[in-house]
Amino acid sequence: MSDCLFCNIIAGEIPSSKVYEDDVCFAFNDIAPQAPTHFLVIPKAHIQSVSEINGENSNVVAHIFEVIAKLAKEQGMESYRVVSNIGEQAGQSVHHLHFHVLSGRDMTWPPG
Repeated sequence: MSDCLFCNIIAGEIPSSKVYEDDVCFAFNDIAPQAPTHFLVIPKAHIQSVSEINGENSNVVAHIFEVIAKLAKEQGMESYRVVSNIGEQAGQSVHHLHFHVLSGRDMTWPPG
């Protein structure tokens, strides 16, 4: 989608601080980190949010979680949070499925 921020990041049209990339997903550091370690992992295929995960694309999400576990291990993260916001009221500002991975500080609830 040409008007999607994350699709444009994947296409290299908008710069990012890449953490990881393969054929299925792309990971990059958050531009406004909420923890010492804060990166996003997104599918290369445009999926609007968790609410659009189905039997045809759930393998992409499984792969993303495998990548998250791999990156966490490589970065020595023993404790971390994975978050996905769904919809405006929940704080989703980019309508492309993405998972925030945060670590390096105590995570309180509610976040913030």
